[in-house]
Amino acid sequence: MANHKSAQKRIRSNESKRVRNKYQHKTTRNALRAIRTITDKAEASKLYPSVASMIDRLAKNNVIHDNKAANLKSGLQVMINKL
Repeated sequence: MANHKSAQKRIRSNESKRVRNKYQHKTTRNALRAIRTITDKAEASKLYPSVASMIDRLAKNNVIHDNKAANLKSGLQVMINKL
């Protein structure tokens, strides 16, 4: 266990950040799954901006790498264009 106040605070803050990151990452993965199952181009195009925003938020907070975010968004856009 940590002996310093600052180390104890860091443990608490890391845990709360871990839980928040886990929730946001899982929510984004579910949204990605949902948009990939859509077969209507108009509906997928309408949902794309919100999913892209979620992906950008994860990249900004370093939950996922910037290149992975770009790759995910690009793949989604290609999929939507093929519909």
